[in-house]
Amino acid sequence: MNFFMILSGKKLKHFLFIMVLSLFTALFIYSQTTAQVAVFSTKEGPKAIYKGEKGIALTFNIGWGDQKAEPIINTLVKNEVKSATFFLSGSWAERHPDIVEKIVKSGYEIGNLGYAYEDYTDLESEQIRKDIVKAQEVFKKLNVKNVKLLRAPTGHFDKKTLKIAEDLGLTVVHWSVNSEDWTNPGVKQIINNIDKAKNGDIILLHASDAAKQTKSALPSIISKLKSRGSFTNVSDMIANGKVKTTLIK
Repeated sequence: MNFFMILSGKKLKHFLFIMVLSLFTALFIYSQTTAQVAVFSTKEGPKAIYKGEKGIALTFNIGWGDQKAEPIINTLVKNEVKSATFFLSGSWAERHPDIVEKIVKSGYEIGNLGYAYEDYTDLESEQIRKDIVKAQEVFKKLNVKNVKLLRAPTGHFDKKTLKIAEDLGLTVVHWSVNSEDWTNPGVKQIINNIDKAKNGDIILLHASDAAKQTKSALPSIISKLKSRGSFTNVSDMIANGKVKTTLIK
C-alpha cells in the first residue's frame, strides 16, 4: 500500500525553514562542544598533546587557595602514587613556596599554568608571552628545575599560544579525561567522570580550594586506575611513547 503526503506551498516553506533552523542549531551545538576540547596543533607547526600511549597521567591544576593542595599530595603519597603532574599558576606558587617544595620533594612534576590565570584567547601575543615568562621566573626563584610543560590557565588556547610556547621551549598539555571536579558534582560523580579512563589518558583534576570533593574521590580513582595502567607524569608519557594531537586550521 502506498501513502502520499501533499503539502501546500506555505506548509512546505515552513517545513524547510524548520529543517534549516534545526541544522544550524545542531552545527552550533557541535561547534560549542568541540571548542571545549582545546587540543590543537597547527598543520605543520607546534603541537599540543592530550593523550599518550603508555601510562596514566594524573594532572592537578592549582590556581588559588591553601587548604586542599597538601591533603591531596598526602593522599597520593599514602596511596603509593609516585608520579603525577601539578600545573601551578605562578602567582599561587609565589605565595606558597612551602607547598611547591612539598610537591617537588614528594617526587611530583611541576608544569606552568601561567602567572595570572587569564584566558589566553583573550590576550595579545605579547601579553601571553609575558604571563608565561613571569611564571617561569617564579619557578626559577623557587629552584624548581626543568619546567617544560604548559597548560593554558582556563584550558582555552589557539595558534598564538602554541607558537609562543614552542618559542619558549614548552609543550602545551591539555587532557583526554575531565573529572569536572571543580564543579563539585559529588564524590560519586567525580569517580564516574573518570571511569572511562584507560592506559594513555591524561586526566584533569584540581587541587585548588574550589575543588572541595577531589581529595575524597581520589582514593577510589587511584584504586580503579591502578589495574588499567601504571601512573606516570606527563613528561615521561611524552618521552616513552607516541602522543596524540588534533589539528587546528
